[in-house]
Amino acid sequence: MLEKFVKKTSFSSHQDFIDHYDISVPENFNFAYDVTDEWARTNPGKRALCWTNDKGAHRDLTFGELKTLSDKTASFFQSLGIGKGDMVMLILKRSIEFWPTILALHKIGAIAIPATHLLTDKDIVYRNNAADIKAIVAVQDENLIEHVNLAMAKSPTVQHRIMVGDPIPEGWIDFHRGVEEAVPFVRPEKVNDNDDIMLLYFTSGTTGQPKMVIHDFTYPLGHITTAKYWHNLHEDSVHLTVADTGWAKAVWGKLYGQWIVGACIFVYDFDGRFIPHDMLRMISEYKVTSFCAPPTIFRFLIREDLAKYDLSALEYCTTAGEALNPSVFETFYKLTGIKMMEAFGQTETAPTIITFPWMEPKPGAMGVPNPLYKMDLLTHDGRAAEDGEQGEIVFYTDGKRPLSLFKGYYRDETLTQEVYADHIYHTGDMAWRDEDGYYWFVGRTDDVIKSSGYRIGPFEVESAVMTHPAVVECAITGVPDEIRGQVIKATIVLAEEYKAQAGDELAKEIQEHVKNVTAPYKYPRLIEFVNELPKTISGKIRRVEIRERTGKQD
Repeated sequence: MLEKFVKKTSFSSHQDFIDHYDISVPENFNFAYDVTDEWARTNPGKRALCWTNDKGAHRDLTFGELKTLSDKTASFFQSLGIGKGDMVMLILKRSIEFWPTILALHKIGAIAIPATHLLTDKDIVYRNNAADIKAIVAVQDENLIEHVNLAMAKSPTVQHRIMVGDPIPEGWIDFHRGVEEAVPFVRPEKVNDNDDIMLLYFTSGTTGQPKMVIHDFTYPLGHITTAKYWHNLHEDSVHLTVADTGWAKAVWGKLYGQWIVGACIFVYDFDGRFIPHDMLRMISEYKVTSFCAPPTIFRFLIREDLAKYDLSALEYCTTAGEALNPSVFETFYKLTGIKMMEAFGQTETAPTIITFPWMEPKPGAMGVPNPLYKMDLLTHDGRAAEDGEQGEIVFYTDGKRPLSLFKGYYRDETLTQEVYADHIYHTGDMAWRDEDGYYWFVGRTDDVIKSSGYRIGPFEVESAVMTHPAVVECAITGVPDEIRGQVIKATIVLAEEYKAQAGDELAKEIQEHVKNVTAPYKYPRLIEFVNELPKTISGKIRRVEIRERTGKQD
């Protein structure tokens, strides 16, 4: 399958990879027909999905079964009048129905909008009207159902509410019954062009309303790089990415690239908070070979007694979402013999900076540029940054638009032009490059702290603070100062066993610790202990709220 899209799959060196890595894009490419249905034709019995949940249920789906289910689901949607260009919001957590459902939407040319079950009725109203959503497919969740129902009075475009699970609330359609009773599916004569919208994500920033990121039908092909050259997958891999289907990370690690490569996607559907013991048990019992999770997950896993679990099948581990602390890297390597490989990307892109399998990882470094993207670092005065100098990550698209780069923000040309104009996409993320060509994340452009002439990224200070055993979470912000311009403040959530020690003495201990871990000028002059950090619905720390709260305290 992979060879259909990539002429050369193995490379003798990184330079060979840069020079010869290229992805062929078929005309009118459709992932559901050209990948999953093609697997069903050539190898119908091949396992595509291994699904289990925290209640002991387990189910495997082959590519043949996926074709049958996605065809039936597509026919069901057609019976409801859903077709090409219609917006359908999927709020399905990690339920197994997500996979045939999103494939079904691809098959009829509809636009899938994955969303989190944490949305309130106000969030749902905003999304329904901003995108003219026609149907909502939701998993059985009492709180979610209530919010969706409350949103209906102000959501005139929503024609159908479709329920996955029992019981079926009043006003909702039974998904499983609809799929089961669907007539044989007939493929539409013209499903899509390559530049039609296939996927829309509401991406919540730290300020303002969520932006609507749109991707076209070629988007899945960019994730060949994700699966083959970051996750390092092959046809015998069993891959687990820790992500709810409402977030973009799910299609990075639980759908497109994995099935192009031919790997089996492992899904652990748990309801509630993450329990390290349960995750390790799943990895052990189901012989997971490849595991991807944010550094926070690994921080919890290394606190467990890993010797209790059979991790012999585990071949490869990857991480993204925040800087990886060297101590976590070293501990996990010591316990498992596996080096975690980092990467960087956005909802607007595929992974753009990657630690490739043939590279020696540097803990905390994102890696090197994906050769599909023409990348640079621009300083605040518009120069190309030199080694060791901070700059904004930008991508040049003159000549060739890279696969998986977003088409823009839906219905907001002004916002699109602010970040993507003159063939340059400004990510809004700052980084620096070391002498070996590795890139290190600094922070968002609006989060960079300017203190006594230094430009300090919150990420690097947070990473230093996090190495203190008392700290569970930390947010670094700048506070106005008459002498220094700004001083660094650390807002800290303490580990349970340290909470009773919150006070000046512990604050001073953390400050001295940071001075020893990183450059002394980066230490936080102000420290506040809190019970929790303010976050967006997607879990991003709202530093703007901390800054506003600090200003009011002053």
